[in-house]
Amino acid sequence: MQSLISTLENATVIVTGGSRGYGAGIAEAFVKAGARVWITGRDAERLQTTAHKIGAIPFSADVADGQAWDRLIEEVLNNSGRLDVLVNNAGEGVKVCQTSEQTDEAIVRSLASNLTGAMLGCRRAAAIMQSQRSGLIVNIGSACSTHAWPGWSIYSAAKAGLLMFTRCLLTELRPHGVRVTSVMPSWGQTEFTEAANLPPRDPAILTQCISPADLGQLIVQTACLPPHLIAEEIKLWPMVQPMTQL
Repeated sequence: MQSLISTLENATVIVTGGSRGYGAGIAEAFVKAGARVWITGRDAERLQTTAHKIGAIPFSADVADGQAWDRLIEEVLNNSGRLDVLVNNAGEGVKVCQTSEQTDEAIVRSLASNLTGAMLGCRRAAAIMQSQRSGLIVNIGSACSTHAWPGWSIYSAAKAGLLMFTRCLLTELRPHGVRVTSVMPSWGQTEFTEAANLPPRDPAILTQCISPADLGQLIVQTACLPPHLIAEEIKLWPMVQPMTQL
């Protein structure tokens, strides 16, 4: 197996939702491994701050906007001539509550952020990587894609859709030498809980949950697998999460 640095040195990487949380941790891990990394986000100011901090290239975009994807891909190819890794990390809880309490707007937004955006990116990346006969797509899902909890119906449905989409995409791209991986983390040290208006987690528990750096390290290690191997699906749990909730 090649060393991490020699494998990813000068590789071209896109990480969506890279201004904070898991996305920032994933992007930083790739930068440290020697890759040239573009990060996307809707908050331009926060995106610029994170990009400057970790050494990434910012690109303001909403992943659910196909034209924004076209502009991003054009910029990446004009600068690098190829795309080696796409990490579809962007997503949000939007509104975690009973289905009867949801709004139409929240449902549409959750599907756009957690499913449609990744599909739009994969469509474009797949064409590029098929032509290159190499590349890796990592779709960041959730443990919610395979486990049911009350209040999580809309988010879980979107992530379950992403899981099946990823499985099918792998069958399409394997013959072209392109790898596709689904990574499904559970409890994390991110702002997801607050953004979804959930009760705050005990600080002592939170420190033992999945950190952005933890997930970044895992994704980089996955990218560094020998090209003849593929990690199809990875589900990541913190040891502190009660087993009764698995």
